[in-house]
Amino acid sequence: MISFIIPTLNEESVIEETLRWLSAYAGESEIIISDGKSSDKTREIAKRYTDKVIVYEETRRQTIGMARNMWASIATGEYLVFLDADVTIFEPDMFFATAIDIMGSIENSVALTAYMRVFPEMETLPDKHIFGVLNYIYLVLNNVFHIGGASGEFQMVKTEAFRKSGGFDEILIGWEDHEHFRRLAKIGRTISVKELTIYHTGRRPHKIGWPKMLLTWAVTMLPMRIRKIFLKEWTVVR
Repeated sequence: MISFIIPTLNEESVIEETLRWLSAYAGESEIIISDGKSSDKTREIAKRYTDKVIVYEETRRQTIGMARNMWASIATGEYLVFLDADVTIFEPDMFFATAIDIMGSIENSVALTAYMRVFPEMETLPDKHIFGVLNYIYLVLNNVFHIGGASGEFQMVKTEAFRKSGGFDEILIGWEDHEHFRRLAKIGRTISVKELTIYHTGRRPHKIGWPKMLLTWAVTMLPMRIRKIFLKEWTVVR
C-alpha cells in the first residue's frame, strides 16, 4: 500500500490536477492532505478525492518538514510518497509498478526519487537546463556516490526507513528534502530513476526569476546561524 502525503496552503489552482491523477492509481493507496489552514477552496477540492484532509491548527508557523512529518505518523502504507501540491504523475499505475519493482530489485533500498520536469506547455529554456542539471546531480549523488539527494517535489520512502531516519528536519526552511535523503542514504540505498518523470509547474522560479531562485537556494545551503540572517522563512508563492 502507498500513502500519498501532500502539504497544502492555498493550492486551489493546482491541487485538483494532482489529486485527479493520483486517484486514478488502481493499487491500494491512501491520500493524506496536510493543510496549513488554507483560506481558499483547497480543502473543499481535496475532500472530493479523500476523507483524510487534516488541518494544522497551531499558531506557530508550520514548516513543510512539520507538515510532512505530522501526517506521515498516521500513514498506514508500506511506502510513503511525498509530493508537492503542483506535481502530476501521468500513468500512475505504470509509474508506481516500476518504482516498486526497482526498489524491490536493489538490496537494502530505502528511498527513490524521479526526474523532474516542468510541464511542457510551461517549460522555459532555463527550466529545461537547470532542472536537467539538478536531475543529473541527484543521479550521481544517489546512484554513484550513494550519499543521497532529492528535491521535495517527489520522494518515495519505505515507511520503516522513514521512521528510523526520524523524518524531515522540522527546523530547516529550505533543503530539508535534500537533507532528508542524505540521512536516508546512511540507512540504506537511495535511488534516482531517470526512466520515471514527474511534472510540476515551476511556479517559484517563474514567479521570482531564476537568478533570485538560484540565490535563494545558495542561501538556504548556508549553516543555520548564517542562514537566519538572510532568510527567516520560505516565502509562499502562488
